Amino acid sequence: MKKLILLLVLPLFAAIQLNAQTTPPAAPANPNAPVAKWDKLINDFGSIAFNIPKTAEFTLTNAGKEPLIISSAKASCGCTNLKYAQAPIAAGQSATVSATYNAATPGIFVKTITVTTNADPNPVVLQIKGTVLPNPNPAPAPAAKPAPVVAPK
Repeated sequence: MKKLILLLVLPLFAAIQLNAQTTPPAAPANPNAPVAKWDKLINDFGSIAFNIPKTAEFTLTNAGKEPLIISSAKASCGCTNLKYAQAPIAAGQSATVSATYNAATPGIFVKTITVTTNADPNPVVLQIKGTVLPNPNPAPAPAAKPAPVVAPK
């Protein structure tokens, strides 16, 4: 009896597995959809002077046939100011995303800009990086107060 059940269940299980692995045909991609092409994804400033803001420009070209729209662009921190095209980018045209880093903190930095467009549901992450040199004119440290003298009892 166990062999009979096994012989009936095994083909049923195999049929279920084969059916589960069959995927429906994918919907055809829109041949006219906008296509976002970036000139670069990373801008390395190298060494930059303390407190002197630096700007990186990333060029976005629409290689598709329908208008490309930047729906959002967000920097990873408030130390980076962004400017980007608010109007749709026509087919074959380009626009820039500008990221200005304030360079207010000495040391190595890596900041990201997340850009979402109608060309892809996944956002593109741009990066700016570099090293801010030490402040050449640091503020003088406050004078130390002398320790109070305590007379022995």
